[in-house]
Amino acid sequence: MKNLLYILMFVTMISVTVSCSTEDLEPTLAQEKSVEDSVNKVENLSSILKGIHSSMTSSGYYGRDIIITNEVRTDNTFSNGNSGRFTTQSQYLYNENSGFIWNTAYYVIANANIIINTDLESLEGDLDLGMHIQGQATVLRALAHFDLLRVYGQQFAGAGNLGVPIVTTFKGDDLFPARNTIEEVKAAIYNDLETGFAMMNSDYDNSKVLVSKFVAKALEARVAVYFGDWNRAVSASEAVIQSGLYSIIPAESYVSSWAGDGGANVIFELAANLADNPGINGLAYIYRANDDGSGYGDIQVKNEVLDIYEDSDVRKGILGYQGDILRNLGKYPDNVNNADNIVLFRYEELILNYAEALLETGGDALTQLNKIPANRGAQPYNNATKENILLERRKELIFEGFRFDDMLRSGMNMEAMNTQGNVMKTFSVPNYLFAWPIPVSELNSNSNMVQNEGY
Repeated sequence: MKNLLYILMFVTMISVTVSCSTEDLEPTLAQEKSVEDSVNKVENLSSILKGIHSSMTSSGYYGRDIIITNEVRTDNTFSNGNSGRFTTQSQYLYNENSGFIWNTAYYVIANANIIINTDLESLEGDLDLGMHIQGQATVLRALAHFDLLRVYGQQFAGAGNLGVPIVTTFKGDDLFPARNTIEEVKAAIYNDLETGFAMMNSDYDNSKVLVSKFVAKALEARVAVYFGDWNRAVSASEAVIQSGLYSIIPAESYVSSWAGDGGANVIFELAANLADNPGINGLAYIYRANDDGSGYGDIQVKNEVLDIYEDSDVRKGILGYQGDILRNLGKYPDNVNNADNIVLFRYEELILNYAEALLETGGDALTQLNKIPANRGAQPYNNATKENILLERRKELIFEGFRFDDMLRSGMNMEAMNTQGNVMKTFSVPNYLFAWPIPVSELNSNSNMVQNEGY
């Protein structure tokens, strides 16, 4: 998977063979068999969809890297370089030879496009379910485009208006796509979310490890908050709230909920089990060492994080020491089997998105904001302010990969840390270093691709 063209044209053929067990789906490179022609049943679409979900758990995507990278560059954590990874002492200068999430995210998009562009009328099976699956794939395409945009887009780089290529076909006439603008990518994301939501039927939602109808609205609220589209964030949040399907996890269940799956607060999570998980390349192994001292444990928590929690706050219970090192011990806790599900959307985040959007539009933000501390053993806020909402987001969403984006969009300074936790340099927003470089392999294979400034 050296470049986007390769991903779009070939890698899905391999993924379908690996992830599906039906005899109808056995395209190979040698046969040059079109994967689209191998889809003749609705259950084939379902198999491809499950393969997409599985690919998102890889260590290069939500299985580790996108979450860790968005924590280690913040005031929450730093890397001690125990395994030589995730350090910021190079002052955020990223390796142009790294594909980071580029390949995996476009792999998700390529597979989603097969599902989206399939003619349902040509398939055998429940066509209403087929439409639902196409809606699920459309939402996943939006999520992947959003993740690519926030990693590679120039919105906080002060270097222009370039986003990432919008890809909507598996194999089309445009095999060497150029980068779309930030606004174009944002519009495409919103369009996919509206389309996907309309296509899905909640009657088919029977698992939290597959995209469900209201994931579309939860993601729309997240995107809208990221870009400051506050009215859209309000309406999307209210759609999820009014569904009545989710609730805030209570204080007594907060810590233990991270060792379980599918809680009342979970909107969407990626499945892991004993047979299928990132193993030692997952979140648990990078956040902490094993009890015997083995393991990576690159990510240390800054000691001052303890001070943001009151003693009565149950969230303090996810923190703990291994020796003299402060760690995240509570989120993604399974160091033995590495089989924790990875929660991508929690109802608590949705409520905080709603609170911030209400603050910006003149609504009752305080009531929504205080729903979180009321269920955490913490004191309520007297006022709803941007500072208080961002603080509550930090407390509630710590270690889940939100803090970096929150700091960027609110204009906070970023600190590059050495492996001892000392500040090497401070950066203000905007800065070209806040956009990752387009991978060199992509630039070499696609003459229409433009590199981000500074690389």
